[in-house]
Amino acid sequence: MTQSSPAPRPISPLEIGPVRVWSPVVLAPMAGVTDAPFRRLCREFGEQGLPGALRPAASSGHRGHEGGAPVPVKGVDAPAGLYVMEMVTSRALVEGNARTWEMVRPDPVERVRSIQLYGVDPAAMAKATEILVGRDLVDHLDLNFGCPVPKVTRKGGGAALPWKKDLFDDLVHAVVDAADRAGSRAGRDVPVTVKMRVGIDEEHVTFLDAARIAQRRGVAAIALHARTQVQHYSGHAHWERIARLKEAVSVPVLGNGDVFSGADAARMMAQTGCDAVVVGRGCQGRPWLFADIVSTLMGGPEFCDPDLREIAGIIERHARWVVADQGDEVRAMREMRKHIGWYLRGFAVGGSARHALSMVSSLDELHERLMSLDLDQPFPEAAEGPRGRAGGEKAPHLPDGWLDSPFLTEAERSQLRLAEDGADGG
Repeated sequence: MTQSSPAPRPISPLEIGPVRVWSPVVLAPMAGVTDAPFRRLCREFGEQGLPGALRPAASSGHRGHEGGAPVPVKGVDAPAGLYVMEMVTSRALVEGNARTWEMVRPDPVERVRSIQLYGVDPAAMAKATEILVGRDLVDHLDLNFGCPVPKVTRKGGGAALPWKKDLFDDLVHAVVDAADRAGSRAGRDVPVTVKMRVGIDEEHVTFLDAARIAQRRGVAAIALHARTQVQHYSGHAHWERIARLKEAVSVPVLGNGDVFSGADAARMMAQTGCDAVVVGRGCQGRPWLFADIVSTLMGGPEFCDPDLREIAGIIERHARWVVADQGDEVRAMREMRKHIGWYLRGFAVGGSARHALSMVSSLDELHERLMSLDLDQPFPEAAEGPRGRAGGEKAPHLPDGWLDSPFLTEAERSQLRLAEDGADGG
């Protein structure tokens, strides 16, 4: 249920290059989560939260993608926010990795196609950018400098990369220039943004220096997850650092960390002055969170969390879209299993029923299992608040000697290309 929160901000679009974001909310890219069906679901809920004057004339729910060919709705307007696809690896894209190319295949009903790109080699990142822009696959490109997972940071990528100021500068410069060149040839303007963390740990804070470099190189906006790499997802996000970033740069600042309700989003914006909020773990199993956030921030209709009967319908709709997207029912249902667990969090569902639902392999079986539950349950208080595995602080996994200097050694520079070899697309 929507909590009390500051009054909604005046309705005015956030401009990220030519992209006008009318609702100040962004779906964070999450590996294995923000595929096309999930993004579509989140966006539809976001559009339900819009006040009538801003609601699209016909939402994608009326455009036939359940039973017929979807009608493209791409454009520079993002009425209910930006919805970013999973992170993809630059070298895998350049080398034609099939899984990576499947990941960047746009949803035909996507309004703004936002892709997050990861890499540590400026040349590979520039080439990947030229490919994406040249093939008209992207309207907005985000660069990942926030991922804390070891398989990324131990190669010097993600949250580890901004520590190396020269590498960060080279990489952002290469991508912005590549986007400008390719966009000029295509007659398009594709803005580049960056997403970063506070730093590696409290002794190696990088966000202000990195933000100034990024702004100087021409990025259109900067998102800050207000945790360090060491924090991972533990503890609390330090929103005061989002406020410091907002004071330090003139480009739009997007705040990330601990937004689990519309009220949280309103408080973050009021306390930090940020231009938009970025939502990740909070929407796992709760895509209607975007209706709550958009409604709260934009003065839309009153929001209430759905009951289990409504959620069962959402699960089935989500599953049908995954099957249609992947063209393989068994594979699609394997993909749905983690989502089902998240959707059912906090509800009175017995262990045997949960186990059976975690093993479903067809749409018919999913329907049967869901209909066997006690569906007359309101949304439980236990399902509100933080989501995802917070865990504790984690020792950073970094290349040997990475923290010895904030600039690359020749040996480290020579290893950049190898750092992306064998990439699997995310």
